[in-house]
Amino acid sequence: MNDTRTLAGDEVVEQVSALVEGVFERLKPLLAAAESVLAESPSAAALHRIRPQVTEALGGLIVGAGFVSAPRVLTDSEFGFEWWTGSASDAPSQLFISLDPGSENFLDYTRQSWFTVPRDTGRRHINGPYVDYLCTDEYTLTFTIPVLLSGSFAGVVGADVYVREFERAVRPRLRALGRGAALLNAQGRVIVSNSVRQPTGSLVREADVPAWWSAGAEPGPALRRCGDSPIVLVTGT
Repeated sequence: MNDTRTLAGDEVVEQVSALVEGVFERLKPLLAAAESVLAESPSAAALHRIRPQVTEALGGLIVGAGFVSAPRVLTDSEFGFEWWTGSASDAPSQLFISLDPGSENFLDYTRQSWFTVPRDTGRRHINGPYVDYLCTDEYTLTFTIPVLLSGSFAGVVGADVYVREFERAVRPRLRALGRGAALLNAQGRVIVSNSVRQPTGSLVREADVPAWWSAGAEPGPALRRCGDSPIVLVTGT
């Protein structure tokens, strides 16, 4: 039985890692396009030139994608936001937000962890699960990669994935692990589990995931990192 659970756990870890890498791989053309446009013409007026790469990133698990600039990078606007949503059944649609700091509807995205972590670490990031009240009111994972201009942070390219679609992809293998198996973020919050007692967004207290992560995330019998992602497979909770 233990060998069976280990094999099933290996399959979950491998599948999650492949799904994560697949999302980041689809962002690479958008990253290249954003850095190219910024190098040639760092302006909000020029961001339309990356729209082909934005809309091409949509599909599969990805329901939203785009570029978000760091403050004062663009010559004609303090902020920049080029984001589109869409799916296999819906045509791409541009998302508009208030970029005016004086407006009561202003969204200061520079405070969001999908923006701050890539800015502060220089590394790609997965944020969530969180309820995306801006777009869909659904539990979402946001994948972001830092964009550079002359070696300095200039913003992020990113993609949104519904947790329910992520769950649909991993559910069969997760169920094979038996009771008490879940995928958690680095803070110990449930992304997906195979138990109704561990809904998305709930905090798992049986395993101290933040401490395990801080100690180096060495794989053990109950906690395993899914590839290079900040997603943890926990079993036996």
